[in-house]
Amino acid sequence: MSDLLNKHVLLAMIFSVGFTFSAWSQTDETPSRDALMLESIYKETLSNAKAYDWLRFLSLQIGGRLSGSVEAEQAIEYTKTILNDLGLDRVYLQPVMVPKWVRGAPEYAYYETAPGLSTTVPITALGGSVATPSMGIKAKVVEVKSIEQLEKLGRRTIEGKIVFFNRPMDPQIIQTFQAYGGCVDQRYSGALEAAKYGAVGVIVRSMNLRKDDFPHTGSMSYGDSPINSRIPAAAISTNGADLLSATLRLNTDTEFYFKQNCRAFPEVKSYNVIGEIRGTVYPEEIMVVGGHLDSWDLGDGAHDDGAGVVQSIEVLRTLKAIGYKPKRTMRAVLFMNEENGLRGAREYASEAESLGEKHIFALESDSGGFTPRGFQFDTSPENFERIHKWAALFYPYFTDRFELGGSGADVGPLKSQGAVLAGLRPDSQRYFDHHHSDHDTFDQVNKRELELGAAAMASLLYLMDTYGAEASN
Repeated sequence: MSDLLNKHVLLAMIFSVGFTFSAWSQTDETPSRDALMLESIYKETLSNAKAYDWLRFLSLQIGGRLSGSVEAEQAIEYTKTILNDLGLDRVYLQPVMVPKWVRGAPEYAYYETAPGLSTTVPITALGGSVATPSMGIKAKVVEVKSIEQLEKLGRRTIEGKIVFFNRPMDPQIIQTFQAYGGCVDQRYSGALEAAKYGAVGVIVRSMNLRKDDFPHTGSMSYGDSPINSRIPAAAISTNGADLLSATLRLNTDTEFYFKQNCRAFPEVKSYNVIGEIRGTVYPEEIMVVGGHLDSWDLGDGAHDDGAGVVQSIEVLRTLKAIGYKPKRTMRAVLFMNEENGLRGAREYASEAESLGEKHIFALESDSGGFTPRGFQFDTSPENFERIHKWAALFYPYFTDRFELGGSGADVGPLKSQGAVLAGLRPDSQRYFDHHHSDHDTFDQVNKRELELGAAAMASLLYLMDTYGAEASN
């Protein structure tokens, strides 16, 4: 038994050396220095990171941070204090006007198959929805799988009824964000489109691959439609959606009742929170690492996007702790209002342009605090080919999946300035179990996974700082 164990240990050592040599031998300049720097970053982060403790306070002591809420303002002050405590060169707040939408009293819903025969189901108002009348809405249900199906059914079938959008995320798509993108239109535009055919309300299947009783909220839009033509919209849990669909197949006269009390108020002032380490060689070149400070009001926003917020702060803490002096200016930007407006991101990009700032790179973490697998880059194919050579350095950390594609919503507005954009890509299989629901809570975040993501982000920022980033277009 001991001989077998010794053989396994020897093989592991050889495998580890092979990993290191592979990483060292495939980079362009001073490869051993880069590999050693990444090793230093990972050791510091995994030994001394503060991200998990910061997230605990953000999640459990402050909670859900919907734009314009008291909790959002508390989160601004808390994260500003953290950044100040790190001894950065500059910490400041950037004002931004944000929408203020309030959920109000808890929503309530049931379906009725015969007088007095009803079954309650879990729902939650979609962000930005209008309220139902004070007594609620009760009507027959039309189940559809797509917005396009509304036109085929027409006003004659839909008028006076509640439209039930029941297109699930495709379980056959491995990349869950792609599956999400394939059905989120019904949540965002469903009420706008259904109202055109006389619907009185909309119920949307939650964007979730798991079967559970958590309804998932999210943003929706009425476009520029008149206020008096807007109809209430709510999400129903996946279990609730399946039950309602099965009931409708047995009884087409089933009626659905729901009541919600949400309300929109005038815009209020809020802030992006920004911390900066000034560059020593090219201070005019700015590199951003960030996440969004706001969340929905369900759960405590631990994965979406408390994780990205604390990881971004951790990047600066780690680099300072190992004594790294960046060539270029590094900023942690904690954006406000990603969930229901993207106001913080747009304000940041607009002010950067008006000040003539030169952003060369922007990295966002907004896919949860799960095990990191790699990064996605929004840049030219030629530039990506150069960046992709760094993937070997991440091989020992199982974070070497580099792909050309998207980045993150908050860094997106910086693309017009020619910045290379990137997004951390953790394992996505569990993300939508939590996304925008009461299931997005601190106890669902793994400390080590969170820290591995922060270390990967710090490593990529180091490489971009060391070798520069060419224009993305």
